[in-house]
Amino acid sequence: MATEETGNNPPPPTAAAAATNSALPQYPEMIMAAIEALNDPSGSNKSAIAKQIESTYGDLPPAHSTLLTHHLNKMKQSGDLVMVKNNYMKRDPNAPPKRGRGRPPKPKEALPPGTVASPPRPRGRPPKPKDPNVPPPPPKRKASAVTGKKRGRPPKEKPAAAPAPAAGGVKRGRGRPPKVKPAVAPVGA
Repeated sequence: MATEETGNNPPPPTAAAAATNSALPQYPEMIMAAIEALNDPSGSNKSAIAKQIESTYGDLPPAHSTLLTHHLNKMKQSGDLVMVKNNYMKRDPNAPPKRGRGRPPKPKEALPPGTVASPPRPRGRPPKPKDPNVPPPPPKRKASAVTGKKRGRPPKEKPAAAPAPAAGGVKRGRGRPPKVKPAVAPVGA
């Protein structure tokens, strides 16, 4: 049991190391602060943001580059950051919202107050109108019950006996037979 306790396990984190990691702000806050500190009009690339964060906060987790990439992508998707020519910039608050792909939906007409909207039409072809005077059709019967035969192609009949071999007593192989060459008689005989 003593060998298990003294194995190659990493030492537990010290209180000072835990305090420095918990003192770090969230990644989105660090990224925004780094972009503001760099204050580049054309935006800041990922390596410049990483260097600014490392110089400002010093002790970062070992997976810093992975975390930075993840949060930059997340902020870009949410619209907090805009990416222009591989540089990240803060979104302009006066800019119109980014449109999605495809054709925009038609604007919906406002209904007057007090009217109830009808439910949307169901998908597919509408059913035929039913005539109340026509009796319901009789239930369909299976063809096999009427004719006594099974549906589909009939099974192949097996021959009773194997066919006799072709003339010459040799069973012919598959495909076209080879061309028979006529026997050539010697010229001088």
